[in-house]
Amino acid sequence: KSLLATMETFNKGHGACDCGKCRCDGGWSGDACQYPKTCDLTKKQSNQMCKNSQDIICSNAGTCHCGRCKCDNSDGNGLVYGKFCECDDRECIDDETEEICGGHGKCYCGNCYCQAGWHGDKCEFQCDITPWESKRRCTSPDGRVCSNRGICVCGECSCHDVDPTGDWGDIHGDTCECDERDCKAVYDRYSDDFCSGHGQCNCGRCDCKVGWYGKKCEHPRSCPLSAEESIKKCQGSSALPCSGRGKCECGECTCYPPGGSRVYGKTCECDDRRCEDLDGVVCGGHGTCSCGRCVCGRGWFGKLCQHPRKCNLTEEQSRSLCESADGVLCSGKGSCHCGKCICSAEEWYISGEFCDCDDRDCDKHDGLICTGNGICSCGNCECWDGWNGNACEIWLGTEYP
Repeated sequence: KSLLATMETFNKGHGACDCGKCRCDGGWSGDACQYPKTCDLTKKQSNQMCKNSQDIICSNAGTCHCGRCKCDNSDGNGLVYGKFCECDDRECIDDETEEICGGHGKCYCGNCYCQAGWHGDKCEFQCDITPWESKRRCTSPDGRVCSNRGICVCGECSCHDVDPTGDWGDIHGDTCECDERDCKAVYDRYSDDFCSGHGQCNCGRCDCKVGWYGKKCEHPRSCPLSAEESIKKCQGSSALPCSGRGKCECGECTCYPPGGSRVYGKTCECDDRRCEDLDGVVCGGHGTCSCGRCVCGRGWFGKLCQHPRKCNLTEEQSRSLCESADGVLCSGKGSCHCGKCICSAEEWYISGEFCDCDDRDCDKHDGLICTGNGICSCGNCECWDGWNGNACEIWLGTEYP
């Protein structure tokens, strides 16, 4: 018989089910009548049919009988199974409790899938945050959990691509939002040929060098200006091209985000996001924004028009609201007006409800605090929409047109 004909014969039933147990036809044995008592295969043919994808006979967890694997289950618990004995549910047994997945999950082919609130190889650890909070922390800016490229474990994403060394591979980021493979013209995990050699890969997006464009920087762009002349035209009065808030090409700026209206100007010098507080309210609702600066209405003042000129509080009431926990008025770094601290203008870096924060503690990139793409909030960068990173240096938004 040919090998194919023999396999077709094996795939037919060889017994009858009687009260949950197989009664095998003559010449067949096994729990499912899967093993023939006589075999027409050579040992070589038989072993070939028993090899898994790594060419290992029965995954070293069973023996081969006439082209079929008989898994090692001497204790009769059936924890080793699969066509090639590739599944070993003994891997799911908790060493301490001796329960499958610690009693907090299901085992599928040797891997534990934990119930909400539990994690670990054996579901042995319980999360200290709610499943809702865990999902919130793992949700990427586009609304997908771990960007559909990882699993969420207690509020942290474990990305599907990690190098054998334990270092991040091609997929990384707090929510697995960065995929460096998107920067390669022809994907080769071990190649450094990012952005066709004409740009830098930034969280899966190519930032092309001057003179090149395209998703992978594959197209040359003709420009009469030299690289130095182009950058100089984009700088204007700013130290950075396009004020650090846009892309310079052939002496012209395209501001982030493309198509947006809040960042504008010849060198992207106007950033109306700076008129907003952390809740997105423009000029406290008491003024208008002009090129990133608030023009306050009558009766209001302050950087965000947050202070009323008139006050209904007594001096004593006002001062009591400005005292920090240690009893110092505005931490000694500002003045008190109507129960709110106005931090010293001379020390630009002092901020916070009680002037207790030092904005110099915020991360910098290209010499700019929060890269100019977010607000420094008491030592930490709060990034505008579309930006990420400790210093808001990573653009996650839509690509340039």
